[in-house]
Amino acid sequence: MFGDFDFDVIWRTAPYLFKEGMTFTLTLTAMATAGGIVFGTLLAMMRLSRFRWLSAVAGTYVNLMRSLPLLLVIFWFYFLVPYIGAWIIGSSTPIKVGAYWSSVITFTMFEAAFFCEIMRAGIQSISRGQTYAAYALGLNYWQTMGSVVLPQAFRNMIPVLLTQTIVLFQDTSLVYVLSITDFLGAASKVAQRDGRLVEMYVFAAVVYFIICFAASRLVRRLQQRVAIVR
Repeated sequence: MFGDFDFDVIWRTAPYLFKEGMTFTLTLTAMATAGGIVFGTLLAMMRLSRFRWLSAVAGTYVNLMRSLPLLLVIFWFYFLVPYIGAWIIGSSTPIKVGAYWSSVITFTMFEAAFFCEIMRAGIQSISRGQTYAAYALGLNYWQTMGSVVLPQAFRNMIPVLLTQTIVLFQDTSLVYVLSITDFLGAASKVAQRDGRLVEMYVFAAVVYFIICFAASRLVRRLQQRVAIVR
């Protein structure tokens, strides 16, 4: 099967694969991670709120997202949200979201549920005594969370957050269902065009492995450093 393995097709298409495909993959990963952490932190604070209805809303959202396949969420958002938006604003035609923003918003919403649980665990890992001490100094709830609890929670959860980001990087390949040219999608297009499925898919697998393995090693080293600091 590998007797006529064509390395030339890899070298010829590498600029396209990395410039077009990998650029989108990394951009989507960065945007979904940033948005997911922000949204997930708000969800975590809602889940820990003393208001039961607020905690119930956040809990329902998190459990719903974590119980659905990401591929199904992508389909729902891309095909249903334009019609739901048109119904809300009273338009006769579906609103235009586009494949790019559909993928960004979907991944952000989906990953926020996972980042929420990570941040909730990080917040709960901080001693309650520090919270009471902040209140004793005259800080309110939001000042305590922003100045005392969340900075420590972020530091403790950095390795886990980065691990989830690696998983997100791998999951970005699912945008092929929207015909978006991510790295795997670009490799697939070249494979179909040149009839070199083995070469392209093997190369894509090697690239994903190198990036994820290197990132995992960095996370492990960072985790060791964080453990020493703690």
